[in-house]
Amino acid sequence: MPADQLLEHRTDDRPGILLVDASMLDRIGELYDVPRHVVVVAADAEAQASLGRRAHMSVANVPNGAARRRLLRAACQLSCARFSALKRREAVQQREDELQELTRVGIGLMAERDRTTLLHKILDLGKRLTESDAGALVLAEPDEQLGQHLRLALYEVDSIPDLSEVAAEAWPIDDTTIFGHAAKSRKLLVIDDAYNLPPGVGFGQDESFDDHYGYRRRSMLIVPMVDHVDNLVGVLMFVNRKIDPSAKITGKEAADRYVIPYTSREVRLAHSLASHAAVSIENAELYARIERTLQSFVKAAVTAIDERDPTTAGHSVRVATLTIEIARVVDRENTGVFSPVRFTRDQFRELYFAALLHDFGKITVRDDVLMKAKKLPPVLWERLNARFDLIYRTIELDYERKRAAASCEPNRQAVLEALDRARIHDLQDLERFRRIAREANQPDVLAKAPHSALEEMATLRFVRPDGTSAPYLTEEELHFLQLPKGTLDATERAEVEAHVEETYRFLAGIPWTDDLSNLAKYAYAHHEKLNGSGYPRRLVAKDIPIQSRIMTIADMFDALTESDRPYKAAVSAETALDILRAEAKAGLLDANLVQLLAETKVYRKILDEDWRQF
Repeated sequence: MPADQLLEHRTDDRPGILLVDASMLDRIGELYDVPRHVVVVAADAEAQASLGRRAHMSVANVPNGAARRRLLRAACQLSCARFSALKRREAVQQREDELQELTRVGIGLMAERDRTTLLHKILDLGKRLTESDAGALVLAEPDEQLGQHLRLALYEVDSIPDLSEVAAEAWPIDDTTIFGHAAKSRKLLVIDDAYNLPPGVGFGQDESFDDHYGYRRRSMLIVPMVDHVDNLVGVLMFVNRKIDPSAKITGKEAADRYVIPYTSREVRLAHSLASHAAVSIENAELYARIERTLQSFVKAAVTAIDERDPTTAGHSVRVATLTIEIARVVDRENTGVFSPVRFTRDQFRELYFAALLHDFGKITVRDDVLMKAKKLPPVLWERLNARFDLIYRTIELDYERKRAAASCEPNRQAVLEALDRARIHDLQDLERFRRIAREANQPDVLAKAPHSALEEMATLRFVRPDGTSAPYLTEEELHFLQLPKGTLDATERAEVEAHVEETYRFLAGIPWTDDLSNLAKYAYAHHEKLNGSGYPRRLVAKDIPIQSRIMTIADMFDALTESDRPYKAAVSAETALDILRAEAKAGLLDANLVQLLAETKVYRKILDEDWRQF
């Protein structure tokens, strides 16, 4: 090509030489833009002097025509060699780029554990790598009656954005369909025109889809997905490789204009993607089975623990459900204090398990403490009741003895009347004391001063049948009956509160995966309060993660609202919210979380729905 034409029409898609003479020297600066495979030849002495080392060859001092032709032929060969080397380097670079891309694809697919997301990623990546307008992914499914067959899992067509009407069809693994043939043969199929299939292939193109949507399926690439042990996982199909990514294939005319066959490059990429996809799908399904097993085991464990006390059955599942609902509200906040807070899918899962297992340590708490319904332990209440019965009989026996002795008295009638009055008074006092003890034995939600008569009862004594003296109320019984609220004294409360330490000890001893590494920590802090008055570590606000703060509120709300318990009556949702607001105002709970709970009413989920569904 002459120099002026090459400079006007620069190209790097073919070999070439550039002859430069004196007439081109005013444009010599443009030589820097000439492709490197083009050989620059000085045509005359002036050009040779101006070009210097920029000229690869010179014919200025070659007067013989034959020699000049040989020299120019050598320049052409040099350019061809350079161009060939350039194309080889580009091919090698393309292979390296493809390898890097497939490595990234493989890493990305292996890291994805959500099956639905994974299938979409596989198909989207395949369409992009093969420059396809459409793609389908079918999976192999076992069936006891039909045997293994294929079922459509995903179908996407860029030219048809909405394919919601496409049913999840199923095909046998045989030669009657393209999918079935590829699955049966385990071989990759490349079809240049699905409407002109070779004779005798056994399968044909179903034109009903194209007719219905005004589409035209022409070039196809069908790739079986086979795992490392040669098990069929499914089949990938890519349709209509396009020269223009934005083109819409709306019929035969558009297909003629934009659709081209698949080349060895797309075959190579699709084959590699199918291998990655097969392993990734199996990994995702294995992970899903492990996840279901873990969830079932955890739920069974916490349900068994909850049901040690039938009145609290389902508590852990409800707390986990409400905890996640509150966390979702926090995650959606775009303004205010929670706008920077975002939870990943793994973090939601970690928080759910932490909330499910937050009371796991209660397995170490004795039944008579865990299920203690009254202030007095059952054995002490039985002993107190028996003592009052004994006192009653003692009063009656003493009355009968004194009545018999009064028969000899000269003022017998007056003595008997006095004895009757004393008996009635003593029995009334005894009944009053019994009533006071019964009322004092009932737990209070809020702190309440003990009845003053309890101290009086502890000072009273009666004579037992063996002649020894005993108090109406023992020191141990007085101790329990004077509890200001709840049913537990300090020792029993410490035993119950120790369940948090035991929960952490159990959970911290389990080798959780990295995505569950904070599970024990979140459960450990679910009884901590922002002002440092909680337990067991007396943490303050800055040391309590938001996950634990959420769990604390969910735990308290469920404990307040869920059914009557022996030691307290259930309260309404509004009353429970009032109690939570009071706790937040006192600096114990996160006021912003309590406000979100009240405003969004997400607590209705555990009040209105059967907890066994979760």
